Amino acid sequence: MPADGGEGPADRLTPVLRPVRAGNGFEEALQQVLQVVRLGLVPGGERLPAERDLAERLGISRVTLREVLKVLQDQGLVESRRGRYGGTFVLPRTDAVGEDELRRRITEADLEDVLRFREVLEVGAAGLCAAHGLTAERAGRLRAALTRTEDAPLAEYRRHDTMLHLTLAELCGSPSLAAQYAAVRATLNDLLDCIPLLVRNLEHSQRQHTALVGAVLDGDADGAREIMREHCAGTAALLRGFLA
Repeated sequence: MPADGGEGPADRLTPVLRPVRAGNGFEEALQQVLQVVRLGLVPGGERLPAERDLAERLGISRVTLREVLKVLQDQGLVESRRGRYGGTFVLPRTDAVGEDELRRRITEADLEDVLRFREVLEVGAAGLCAAHGLTAERAGRLRAALTRTEDAPLAEYRRHDTMLHLTLAELCGSPSLAAQYAAVRATLNDLLDCIPLLVRNLEHSQRQHTALVGAVLDGDADGAREIMREHCAGTAALLRGFLA
């Protein structure tokens, strides 16, 4: 971990990347790398980890990984660059969501299922982190993730907000929960991209983040669960209002 308590590129990917099962290696690897891109864990313009490192983390061959990256390149999500400073780079996303794309996302997602599953996972993760406590290193990671949301410009807020929530899910000690949360968060972000960023809502959300991290670090499991439940309810109200 970097000396300043922040996370390096590899650390950012920990909640999402894990060894895949042999039977569906290509498909599961594609799913995980897609989540890395969709969640903004590697921002547009930045480079994915080196092929060797990424293949090792996924437990697949470099041949299979190249097939995965070829799919992402064909979809216009990444590009390959050669040379000394080459590698696979995530392409910047366009902010505009077309009307057809918006309708597709809303139609394909079961809004209530996404919101309820998200609440179960997040409330549970917050309670577990508070009840079991965090080591000094893990507490530092959580504080650093909170600080990044506080310092984030508006255009970068959602990405850092995602990282804070993913960090909390990872720190609860259940890799299965963290993996499920990463998947539901990717769908949630697709829906959030369909509605405007509201400054007043973000200010309120940030106050909840601060209170939540405080409750977790104080070992207040009931308080952490209640704050997270209210936090999820606020997001749910906005999405239902705009999309339902």
